[in-house]
Amino acid sequence: MAIEPSSIGTPGQPWGEAEKVQWRALQSKKRSYADEVLARIEALRGAFDVVQYGELDWGEDGRYPLLALRSRDWDDALPVALVTGGVHGYETSGVHGALLFAARDAAAYAGRANLLIAPCVSPWAYERIHRWNPRALDPNRNFVVGSPCAESAALWALVQPLRGRIAMHIDLHETTDSDEREFRPALAARDGKPCEPGTIPDGFYLCADSARPAPAFQQAILAAVAEVTHIAPADPDGTIIGSPVVAPGVIEYDYRALGLCAGITDAPYVTTTEVYPDSPRANPAQCNEAQAVAVRAALEFALAAA
Repeated sequence: MAIEPSSIGTPGQPWGEAEKVQWRALQSKKRSYADEVLARIEALRGAFDVVQYGELDWGEDGRYPLLALRSRDWDDALPVALVTGGVHGYETSGVHGALLFAARDAAAYAGRANLLIAPCVSPWAYERIHRWNPRALDPNRNFVVGSPCAESAALWALVQPLRGRIAMHIDLHETTDSDEREFRPALAARDGKPCEPGTIPDGFYLCADSARPAPAFQQAILAAVAEVTHIAPADPDGTIIGSPVVAPGVIEYDYRALGLCAGITDAPYVTTTEVYPDSPRANPAQCNEAQAVAVRAALEFALAAA
């Protein structure tokens, strides 16, 4: 019988380095970053400048170049829009929704906006379909100055020179059944805490920044996505993943206090998407489309408001 991450270590005690090494040994490669992501980025070199903003060296697991797509017709007079995907790694639709937008939709914004797209922030975790990097760190809790998480630090360094010029940032995520089945128990074990059962929202929803909520912006995205897939209803207690629903399909987090990716800029329009690919009412293509549509709607709103 396979060892479960939740059985590593001593209950009630946070993991040390030995436990993290044991956890890493359980992680196996399930898909190829080179074949599924880098190859698609390479195919877009004719339309974008491809920027390597770092490289991750994870020893025997390999080296991972970190690539971003940058508008070829970059114009400092235009607003900048940032699109990020695969911050945790496992979010298939976040990665492929960003790439779908880049391949199909981005050309419509030439002369209107400068685009910077980082489609797969956490490639090691992408390959292993996990939320953490090899050091059992969650990149989406480590977007801070001097981050201990290499994935977060690399994106931070890429974005900071543009920080005050970015008008919109959309961070593409998804919530899966494995959040409840696998990742939450592993998180509780890592931190030496009890595992509290939760629920998985059935549908698409947004997490806004409590410091920059921009409710009309959030609703414009949801209205566009509703044409593609269903919006998650609130739980009976009026929450989604335990957070109060502030508007249909919208919750809020304090991005910067939590070290979230969508808190790395000063953009007035920011959001984090969440798609539910395990829903019986959705399929992978639909989830990728929902992410691309969300990017388009976010851009249109931000540009109209500029």
